[in-house]
Amino acid sequence: MSFHVPEKLRIHTGPMGSDASAGNNGAFLVRCNHGQWVNVIASDGMGWEHVSVSRRDRVPNWDEMCRIKALFWDDEDVVIQFHPRVSDYVNLHPNCLHLWRPIGVELPTPLPLLVGPQGSWGTR
Repeated sequence: MSFHVPEKLRIHTGPMGSDASAGNNGAFLVRCNHGQWVNVIASDGMGWEHVSVSRRDRVPNWDEMCRIKALFWDDEDVVIQFHPRVSDYVNLHPNCLHLWRPIGVELPTPLPLLVGPQGSWGTR
């Protein structure tokens, strides 16, 4: 299980530009399955792997977030989207969502049966 960035999608110029020497930190432009683009900022500091995912026109949808999860983590990695206390809200971009995974900690997950019968809606 590992966090990894898609080097070929890294933004190299401008204020968010970087190169491979930045490791898992940087900005990336990702084309999703429907042909639209999402902006991603990735980091792996202070005990967390993290990506922020944004679009100019709207909040990213489920399929876009799944595409980003698949690009930056392995299939069996569990990542989370927090809904923090209102007093902890930070909103620097109105159309941005975040995925997180603590480094070196296995996240608990509910049994799939608690969500519903497996196979009832197909698989990803």
